Amino acid sequence: MTYFKNCLLALLSVLLMLSGASHAERIKDLVSIEGVRSNQLIGTGLVVGLDGSGDQTTQTPFTVQSVINMLTQLGVTLPAGSSLQLKNVAAVMVTASLPAFARPGQAIDVTVSSMGNAKSLRGGTLLMTPLKGGDGQVYAIAQGNVLVGGVGASSSGGASSVQVNHLSVGRISAGASVERAVPTELGQGEYLHLELTITDFSTTRRVVDAINARAGAGVAVAVDGRLIRVRAPATADERVTFLSQIENLEINPAPTSAKVIVNARTGSIVMNQSVMVDACAVAHGNLTVVINSEPVVSQPSPFATRGDTVVSERATVDIRSDKSGLTMVTPSVSLGDVVKSLNAIGATPLDLLAILQAMKAAGALRAELEII
Repeated sequence: MTYFKNCLLALLSVLLMLSGASHAERIKDLVSIEGVRSNQLIGTGLVVGLDGSGDQTTQTPFTVQSVINMLTQLGVTLPAGSSLQLKNVAAVMVTASLPAFARPGQAIDVTVSSMGNAKSLRGGTLLMTPLKGGDGQVYAIAQGNVLVGGVGASSSGGASSVQVNHLSVGRISAGASVERAVPTELGQGEYLHLELTITDFSTTRRVVDAINARAGAGVAVAVDGRLIRVRAPATADERVTFLSQIENLEINPAPTSAKVIVNARTGSIVMNQSVMVDACAVAHGNLTVVINSEPVVSQPSPFATRGDTVVSERATVDIRSDKSGLTMVTPSVSLGDVVKSLNAIGATPLDLLAILQAMKAAGALRAELEII
């Protein structure tokens, strides 16, 4: 039994050390290349072939107008003053993302969304729809069968209805063909610019050092806390090879700044490992929160040949529901201990939000507090 307990303690120690260690990440997961980006496309179209679940044309005149325009382009002329009563047609918005370096003929996915009062797009077919970019030019043409990941049922007599998932939005895999390419250049002149996904001076410095260690001193230069200028080869083929080498380099990102995210609607509280609480005592209503931290000394056994004396902190959080007075506490207690203790006694999300705001205002919460 003693051997088992010793093995268990050793395993826990290893897990604690691993949890505290930072994990290396590839540069390609931390940065993007300036100018290499996707472009959003949009268009309006018609979905036909619906089983009576289309738009009610008396309430969606744009659906009738779209049908008339389509028939006119196909050489079909309707009698003047004719009133169309359609049930199997729905007007939709079609959206897609044109990836970088896309070439004519390449297929991309599209999303089809009803913009009228259609009950369902299930079983429908999207007719040829031009997709335009922000400059008004057509970059792709979409058409195909709409796949809707939902099920609906209704009973008019009993006035009952059952619906699973969303029926007014569908997707067409490889449903659009690229007709025009967007020019994308890998940098201007002899330089490339890498942009970090977040602004962090320490991480930027580590990326620059990793690139210079691989490609040579002075190849990468930090412009600011987010932008890195890299001197790259002249030809496109050499630049692709160069980028493939540096994007797989691994670095240890710097710890992020302390931050607490509070969702006031759901009561969710998310914090990172850098959040700490300074010396404070909290009283909220009839709740008194006392936060304490005391040193714990761990020493090796007598006559041991290995091991060092380690001093750590053990946090204690005492919460009372009476009208006790406030107590001065020591700093550097994890906020996680406070939140867990408040949840254990049934504190409401509004209580947690009010306490965190008061701790931030008092300067005891050493983190950025963001309420969403």
